[in-house]
Amino acid sequence: MHSTSTFYNRISFLYPAINYFLKGQRKALIEEVNSAVPGRLLEIGVGNGSHLPLYAGHYVTGIDISAAMLSKAQRFTCDNVRLLLMDGEALSFPDACFDYVVMSHVLAVTRDPDKLLAQVYRVLKPGGKLFILNHFTPANWLGYVDRAFQPFSSLLHFRSSFYLQDVKGLQRFSLLKQTELGTGSYFKLLIFCKP
Repeated sequence: MHSTSTFYNRISFLYPAINYFLKGQRKALIEEVNSAVPGRLLEIGVGNGSHLPLYAGHYVTGIDISAAMLSKAQRFTCDNVRLLLMDGEALSFPDACFDYVVMSHVLAVTRDPDKLLAQVYRVLKPGGKLFILNHFTPANWLGYVDRAFQPFSSLLHFRSSFYLQDVKGLQRFSLLKQTELGTGSYFKLLIFCKP
């Protein structure tokens, strides 16, 4: 077990409060996902699974690196939801097996975002969509806050200074839609397509 999974096992009890803080963003994400034709959906970093019941029509596979998080998410399993303990950077699924991949606040906490995105590209079907909700350091006053917090953010297992243009793994995808969310456009909801 590596340090990231240990960290999320320890803070799993905090996630109801975190989910409350992020509920407006998650609502926008789920609405976009549910506007897509029902299909096979992979959610990487499913956390405590509190939003799993909000998916409509999709067959959902949720993975997380934290066993404690998945234990909490088990209460939301049903016929169209399965949960697996798995690292997004080492997916054990065959190529081109998912119509959609969803990542909510995952890119800035994974060890290697480009490695993760290479795995996403591999398991997505051609024409499949990738939904990303994440903070990205903006070119406004919030950028100074991110940079000031950066020396401490590693203790919380995330990157506070995180720039969209630095995520090279996204270059293989085509951007379909970008929505700015939160104060100072601190969060982005991005929808990509695998060519």
